[in-house]
Amino acid sequence: MATAESDKTGLSSKGKYKVIGTRPIRPDGVDKVTGRARYGADIRLSGMLHGAILRSPYAHARIKSIDTSKAEQLEGVYAVITHKDFPDASDKIAELGEGSVNLKHLSSNVLADDKVLYKGHAVAAVAAETTHLAYEALDLIEVEYEPLTPVLDVRKAMQDDAPILHENQRMEDMSPDATTSDKPTNIYKKFFFEQGDPDAAFEKAHIVVEREFTTATVHQGYIEPHAATAVWSAEGKVTLYTCTQGTFTVRQQVAELLGLPLSYVKVIPTEIGGGFGGKIRVYIDPVAVALARKSGRPVKVVMDRASVFEATGPTPGSWIRMKLGVDAQGKIVAGDTEIAFESGAYPVSPIGAGCMCVFSCYDIPDGRIIGYDVCVNKPHSAAYRAPGSTQVAFATESVVDEICEKLGMDPIEFRLKNASVEGTRRVDGVAYPRIGLVETIEAIRDSEHYQTPLAGPNRGRGVASGYWMNAGLKSSVTATVNGDGKVSLVEGSTDIGGSRASIAMQFAETLGIPMEDVVPAVVDTDSVGYTDVTGGSRVTYATGWAAYEAALDVQRQLCDRAAEFWEVDSSEVTYDKEDAAVKGPDGKSFGFVELAEKVTQASEPVVGRGVSNHNEPGGAFGTHAVDVEVDPETGKVKILRYTAAQDVGTAIHPSYVEGQVQGGVVQGIGWALNEEYFYDEAGVMRNASYLDYRVPTCYDLPMIDPILVEVPNPGHPYGVRGVGEVPIAPPPAAIANAIYQAVGVRMRHLPMSPPHVLHEILKKEG
Repeated sequence: MATAESDKTGLSSKGKYKVIGTRPIRPDGVDKVTGRARYGADIRLSGMLHGAILRSPYAHARIKSIDTSKAEQLEGVYAVITHKDFPDASDKIAELGEGSVNLKHLSSNVLADDKVLYKGHAVAAVAAETTHLAYEALDLIEVEYEPLTPVLDVRKAMQDDAPILHENQRMEDMSPDATTSDKPTNIYKKFFFEQGDPDAAFEKAHIVVEREFTTATVHQGYIEPHAATAVWSAEGKVTLYTCTQGTFTVRQQVAELLGLPLSYVKVIPTEIGGGFGGKIRVYIDPVAVALARKSGRPVKVVMDRASVFEATGPTPGSWIRMKLGVDAQGKIVAGDTEIAFESGAYPVSPIGAGCMCVFSCYDIPDGRIIGYDVCVNKPHSAAYRAPGSTQVAFATESVVDEICEKLGMDPIEFRLKNASVEGTRRVDGVAYPRIGLVETIEAIRDSEHYQTPLAGPNRGRGVASGYWMNAGLKSSVTATVNGDGKVSLVEGSTDIGGSRASIAMQFAETLGIPMEDVVPAVVDTDSVGYTDVTGGSRVTYATGWAAYEAALDVQRQLCDRAAEFWEVDSSEVTYDKEDAAVKGPDGKSFGFVELAEKVTQASEPVVGRGVSNHNEPGGAFGTHAVDVEVDPETGKVKILRYTAAQDVGTAIHPSYVEGQVQGGVVQGIGWALNEEYFYDEAGVMRNASYLDYRVPTCYDLPMIDPILVEVPNPGHPYGVRGVGEVPIAPPPAAIANAIYQAVGVRMRHLPMSPPHVLHEILKKEG
């Protein structure tokens, strides 16, 4: 790992902090490597039943009737439910932290109402004594369907004669020339952003390049399937064990869908085997609760792998038209884009985020962005690591590379000439605070990788940049000072990428104590204040800020207790974090451990409280370089070398930051080269297993070299920027640009799998 310190701010974390920037052992490490950690499917409760879900064989059909009588009569079956066991959900929008959802649509997605809208759509559920018996009961449920024609392509779904998924849906048009129509449509919303006069700017441009791009539907690829275990008490209260990215988000969704008070639902997070945005929305949690209510027994539901692929939220496939114009000196003068994202069976895709990210890396004085949110007969799309950014970066960065070729300009030089900086206003209206895009470009330019010539036939080097805005939202933390000088730190952010450590480190830094003296715990919804979802790269920023506030609260209380012991006014007492000591007049002093013991024995306990609702996450940028080798006879692309430079603000725990960057790059490589949902004409996914859905393995990848650029975020006490989203955005474009350098073909569809690459090579050869 290399670290590029910012010479413009002089605020690198190197040498500035005692705890931040070090690499302590993660608090949950031993449990995970020894197998003690409990994941969703590990829950075992006395008297527990097993749930199974019946799913639609059709991608689009009306449900004419459901007969569950035979299943109910099977010995060992304790409950059978359909959508009729759910109350009517309100037509209300719920914010989930990374995206929003209409609760009526969410209810219909959990168990289908009058229509099924994708193959694998849940229709009914059973709770029985064993898993095998539950699946046997599913075979006894009789469903009469009226098959309808599915629509699977976002462009076809936008046509006037396309099959309509929701007859009552009308397009919400945000463009200035919007007109109203009473005609049903698959287009839920049309976004529109404009700055300056792009049409006039294109007329004056020296070079204009306009291209179209498409990307396939892609899954997050988490290893652990969804799992939930529900207990319904005699008082009508719910305890739910689940692997989720947000316990409070699950609590809200379950309570709303089942008509329960929030306080009647307690959600206990298990460890989570990956999520990447895919474990925010609920799928099986309300089903487990409804089965527990009806059976009077605890019920566990675990998804099988095919159902995870077919019925949970992947990232949307897309169509993008990209147009950029530059002057003779290589300065971008205009940009114009149309973006259509498939939202899946129900409205709301990450199209809004895509519109925010599409021109984010460049200073474009005159630009226009049009975005479409479009329903198709696929599972409802969900967040996936910088949702919407990877698709649009593929289009923008590919056109930028083509412009560089036409200008005869080095792609690094072009990016430095046009890069967004502090004060740059995006086409969607946002003006940037202090950002580090330029520093990431310079880090790649100065890297050994970029400075080393690439030799050999059919080899090429590509670069690309990417962006994610990050999120703030709400977090809560409490901290109890124990008599031995250690601190119990309680937080509500589920830990996916090492946040127990990053939160504890910020707390320890604020008090000046060793990180090892902080014992972090992720607890249930009854045991900590409201905390938003683990997503949007917000946890180290927002929950870290809450931990910082809790540590300041501990400082204040310790000063007050010391003042009481010394019989002086609190204003005469200060906390010195350099020495981790409370100091008073006349040289009086208590070390942290000494005072903790004294307070526990003789005074009120010290319990610090911290909350955060700050919304200055700063945004983050990355620039990547990749070398590839293409086999012209098969189209197979081999990654030879990969370097990713990213502005990480302040690297709290550099090892975890490196891991986030490397992991995002690997997922981006999979998205670029192999991963896609393959549907037949009937809307059946033909590769719904890891045997056929191809993700990268260690045999497909070199070591990913991260360069951590530290340009501290002025909106955080320790300069934190979220780091988990950005690294997935540049890889497809960087690899596409490298493929062109290797074999001279421009790839405009993802994935760039061997058949697609070979097709373009053969087409080029005539």
